[in-house]
Amino acid sequence: MSNLFEPIPYSLWKEDKQAFSKRLGSSFRETGFAVITGHPVNQAIIDEANDAAKAFFALSSEAKEKYHDAEGGRQRGYTPFGTENAKGQKAADLKEFWHTGRKLPADSKYRATMKDTPVVDEVPEFDAATYAFYTEMDEFGRDLLRAVALHLELPEDWFDDKVESGNSILRLLHYPPQENPPPKGTVRAAAHEDINVITLLLGAEEAGLEVLHRSGDWLSVNPPAGSLVINCGDMLQRLTGGVLPSTTHRVVNPEPERAKFPRYSTPFFLHFNQDFLIEQLPQCLEEGGKTQPPITAQDYLMERLREIGLVKA
Repeated sequence: MSNLFEPIPYSLWKEDKQAFSKRLGSSFRETGFAVITGHPVNQAIIDEANDAAKAFFALSSEAKEKYHDAEGGRQRGYTPFGTENAKGQKAADLKEFWHTGRKLPADSKYRATMKDTPVVDEVPEFDAATYAFYTEMDEFGRDLLRAVALHLELPEDWFDDKVESGNSILRLLHYPPQENPPPKGTVRAAAHEDINVITLLLGAEEAGLEVLHRSGDWLSVNPPAGSLVINCGDMLQRLTGGVLPSTTHRVVNPEPERAKFPRYSTPFFLHFNQDFLIEQLPQCLEEGGKTQPPITAQDYLMERLREIGLVKA
């Protein structure tokens, strides 16, 4: 199964959209994941955001706690180490993270349920650097959804007006170094699926990301440097009746010596507009997809947030 994550060059999208969408869709159908090389996200913007994130995580616990919004479900700002657990898991993951969300116009109908991202006083460059990164990932994610649309025999722009004001989140993740690391293969982030439509992940070059294949085997995802990993979320799985699966994945500890180093990654969770009604596409049902009751993106999000401990039940 060594070729399951064969990288797909983004340049192919510019040369032959149908060929790119076929390869992306085939990878999604097989594993729920794909690896994209030659992505257009500006490296200088990536570097500036990563530097800002490292500066933030280096702050004292007291300083970071100012940005912790437990009552808001931790959808913006800081979430402390050991807070989030995977669905069905009691043990918390060994990570802390920050959420940057979309900047909404003053008159947006989504303001009641989508908070502003807090301003970080201690790291002056943080807000501009992280939102520039957010914007790049948001634009690239919408471009990739055009390829998904073609694969699903939809108009190329089908997703455009369904995600333009989505509650998408840039997560800046920090797995602190472990002074007495457990054996290789023990879990840093427990097996889980993502809630959203698609996830774009940079910073997965550090070993540890594994995907559960339908064969029952855990497969390591080891993308080339500078590439981007993309995977289907639960919302896309629900929309397609399971034709495009949201695959279980986890982060395991690498060799004990590598576990002594911090691990950073920057997943971007692309979401539908909150009032979008998720119901199965007819063409997916015709090919064997499973029917589920319609549900809005916001109701589905809140249901899942309760399951992973970020919102009180």
